[in-house]
Amino acid sequence: MTPARRLPGSHLALGPGPEFDRIRNIIGVLGPQAGGLGDDCGLVEQKDGFLALSTDVSVEGVHFRFDWITSKEAGWRATAAALSDLAAEAADPIGVLCALTMPDSSPESRLLEIMAGVRDAAAAVEAQVLGGDLSSGPVWSVAVTVFGRALQPITRRGAEVGNGLWVTGRLGGARAALHAWLHGRQPAAGARSRFAHPQPRIAAGRWLAQHGATAMIDLSDGLAGDARHLAAASGLAVKINLDSLPLAEQVRSEALALGVSEAQFAAEGGEDYELLVSLPESFAAADAFARDCGIPLTRIGEAARGNGVEFVLAGRSIDLHGFSHFG
Repeated sequence: MTPARRLPGSHLALGPGPEFDRIRNIIGVLGPQAGGLGDDCGLVEQKDGFLALSTDVSVEGVHFRFDWITSKEAGWRATAAALSDLAAEAADPIGVLCALTMPDSSPESRLLEIMAGVRDAAAAVEAQVLGGDLSSGPVWSVAVTVFGRALQPITRRGAEVGNGLWVTGRLGGARAALHAWLHGRQPAAGARSRFAHPQPRIAAGRWLAQHGATAMIDLSDGLAGDARHLAAASGLAVKINLDSLPLAEQVRSEALALGVSEAQFAAEGGEDYELLVSLPESFAAADAFARDCGIPLTRIGEAARGNGVEFVLAGRSIDLHGFSHFG
């Protein structure tokens, strides 16, 4: 086999936010060694397609707490977050690497339970755990690297004027669970499951690629933030109708407690790990998607000439803020 080479192309434009300002600064430091950064995955071209790679880190006290979820769920959740990036590229998972940091005082049983969660998440998408690293540190950290193969990756860059914007599944469940925990309540079972046991949409990503997807991104930082990245990468304006959002059942009560609309609550919440995808205006196969993939596909907006994202609720434009790691 001839040596692999990186997918040619410039870096993708990123939306606003402190985290992405830092990424822009990092790209500047890396200079010519930065290969096409800004997408859900790094891509390496090979003779028979592309190798897609991504990494994600989950830190105790920042992304999860053991009084909220079990050790095994922490392993699953960290692995699913990384696998979600492969879903956004329409890639088939191959393997997983896991680097764990653990406090010296922690029992080995917790380590093994976390790795059992990593194992189960990998097995669910028919990938293997191929290695990793182990170190000590002040808190638990689970860093997962995934790689897969895509014949033709779907990046954030390809949305076209007139495309419809669609979203898989339902939004806001993970934020509903987080909001309940932070206010001393136990979340409803469905919301807890969306936080502790997210499902990377691997099959959905492949299906959408086969049915005309032009651009795709996974909703890790929330629709309010990630829609801006897709718009920036594609060099287009995006208009999102918040009244059309498919909402998780648990959103209503937590949105009422916070004093915001259900749609705003869901759009500003992170870690849904659903897919935001642009499809041709002629696309009319949402029912077939639901039948084949077992989750809904809902049109929530469209792409047009211009730049930026407009969020419309009850006929009025509103400002929304996505999740920020450094907010």
